[in-house]
Amino acid sequence: MGNPLFPFALTLLAVVTSAPDPQVMREEPFQTALASMDVAAEEQACLAPRIANSDGRRQALRDRLLALHPVIDSLELVLENAEALMSCGAPEAAAVVLNRYSPRPGDERRKWLLLRWRAAAAAQDHHQAALALRRLVDGNLTALDAALFPDQSLPDQENGLDQLAFHEAALGRNAVAVEVQLLGDLKGLQGAKRLARAAQWLDTDQFEQADQLLETALDQAAAAAAWGLAMDLLHQQLQLQLEAGGDGERPRQRMLRLATVLNDRYAIQQLHPEAEPDPLLRSPRDPGGHADVRPSAVAPSP
Repeated sequence: MGNPLFPFALTLLAVVTSAPDPQVMREEPFQTALASMDVAAEEQACLAPRIANSDGRRQALRDRLLALHPVIDSLELVLENAEALMSCGAPEAAAVVLNRYSPRPGDERRKWLLLRWRAAAAAQDHHQAALALRRLVDGNLTALDAALFPDQSLPDQENGLDQLAFHEAALGRNAVAVEVQLLGDLKGLQGAKRLARAAQWLDTDQFEQADQLLETALDQAAAAAAWGLAMDLLHQQLQLQLEAGGDGERPRQRMLRLATVLNDRYAIQQLHPEAEPDPLLRSPRDPGGHADVRPSAVAPSP
């Protein structure tokens, strides 16, 4: 592999930058530079703003990346090639490239499967995404209850078990999604959110189970003084009870008590739409709304 961006990628970027409109770039210098670039250079070129805004030029880079290494004999090269295609907005092509290489057991296989999952998830190929996650832990799904990329300092790490549940639900396999979601740690705020998702995926004839999951989630949200989440859970419980043919009076009254404690005029107005509009109505995201409440607030009584 050559040196990224030198010399032909620089030539290409110079051509792009000098052109007032990427659609009127001269084809000959573009093709000359394209034919001589390596994977790293093509990835950088694909990210250049002028090329990123030109569908034709970006597609040419994708096609070149896909055809560049029809036979791949190293993990480093297959990951580099697939990452470049991901950066170029072609996750389906990245999956094609990954399938050209059979990783060895151990760390190679893990890196390969993680990128295979990312490519499938980006392409919304939920079947392949779920399969990659299951293969990542050889079917031991509880091992997925961890950050998929623990070495990366990301503010919101993607949890493998949650991701698998999302893919299963997207495939319409709600019962499997519930089973997967409930395999994880169900304590604290993360647990409350997982319980709420499981309740959402249960069938309508499983009302009692869903209602109980939401009750547990509410207890955990209240224990953490997460009042915004508690209000969301009560909304979900209200909708669940209405869909099951109930009157929803209990969650509605609890929502009203919580909104009163939090001085959430917006929620109170929503619960009483027939009432005179509140002249001091504020959004729950404004100072004083439930998103701004301090932990000293009182939890709603059951």
